[in-house]
Amino acid sequence: MMDEPFVRINLHGLRQDEAIRMIDRGLAAAGPGTYQLQLIHGFHRGTSLRSMIQAEYRYHPKVLRIMPGDNPGVTVLVLRELY
Repeated sequence: MMDEPFVRINLHGLRQDEAIRMIDRGLAAAGPGTYQLQLIHGFHRGTSLRSMIQAEYRYHPKVLRIMPGDNPGVTVLVLRELY
């Protein structure tokens, strides 16, 4: 279990099925102190990973919401709100 507040997962160069496995591992390992998974997928080679993340994780039980990151190549899965 990981308890870092902001976990970055690099998905560059992965196929969609490989990216899903990595994200699922990150979600399973997220502890009570993890607020966000920051998924780094890039954007220069298309948006297929970003679209897949939106479709696959929109209704995931651990994900409160999905938001854009600090640049177009990052998508953030919010697991807990910061108060």
